[in-house]
Amino acid sequence: MEGKKLIIRPHHYGGETTVISIRLPKEMLAVIDRAAQETGRTRNEIVVLSMEYALENLEIENK
Repeated sequence: MEGKKLIIRPHHYGGETTVISIRLPKEMLAVIDRAAQETGRTRNEIVVLSMEYALENLEIENK
């Protein structure tokens, strides 16, 4: 999975949504906010795109 990048392009998520609550380290939130500011996306869009990328590239390793 090394070398893969999450590329953020202009596009708004339009699917059905639900509200959740999560706790994030302050440093991670700062990175999310910086990405949102630089791309013109909302914080929520950055989190959703990141989660989609993570789930599409998820590998579950059994011990």
